[in-house]
Parts: sequence; C-alpha cells; structure tokens
Amino acid sequence: QVQLVESGGGLVQAGGSLRLSCAASGRTFSRYNMGWFRQAPGQEREFVAAIRWVGGTTYYADSVKGRFAISRDNAKNTVYLQMNSLKFENTAVYYCAAAGALMPTAQAMADGTQYEHWGQGTQVTVSS
Repeated sequence: QVQLVESGGGLVQAGGSLRLSCAASGRTFSRYNMGWFRQAPGQEREFVAAIRWVGGTTYYADSVKGRFAISRDNAKNTVYLQMNSLKFENTAVYYCAAAGALMPTAQAMADGTQYEHWGQGTQVTVSS
C-alpha cells in the first residue's frame, strides 16, 4: 500500500516557477510508476507527466513539454514536478498518483485509470 502527500503548491505570477513534491509511504515506492495529473475547475482531470520506475523514462503532455520536468528520488520516496514558465491556464489542483501494474505503453502511463493510489492534491494558482 502506498500513501501519497503532495506539497509545494501556491500562488505564482505568470512566467514564474514552482516545484511540487509528492512524498510516498511504503517500502516499495521504487517499484511504482509515478504520475502527475491536474484538474481545473469545471474541467476533467488531465495528464501532466509520468515517470517509470524501471529506467526512469519520462512522459509529458504536449502542453507542458519543455517547461515541466518530472523526477524521482527513490531514496527519499519522493517524486517531483518542476514547473517553469507557468501560464494562467496551468491553474489547477495537481495530483500525484502511483501505479504498481505493468504499463507497457506511453498511452498507459498517461491514463489516470491505470493508477491505483492518489494524493489529496495541491492547489497551483497562476496569476496573469
């Protein structure tokens, strides 16, 4: 079982940066694929970024490529999301998620239904 706690959200001006952290409990954290998703008011949850536990391959939504970076520190049981050049439309609640199942494709890594553990979310507000 994995429990996830996000932190690092807040209010930032457009063009600024934030780094989100997701601390995980459980000794098998290193064997979970990890993802970040977000949900803006009135919108569906959408994929942001993900990282495999084997090899550390990363995946990004097209809208954040080149601006966001996902990373993980297995020794600290933590996954990060560095967000640069933030835009107003990046305002949302950001969720960390963990998936222990085999996810062979990039599409699977971006599919929220493949993740069985979720954090409570952290609010990111970008002012224009």
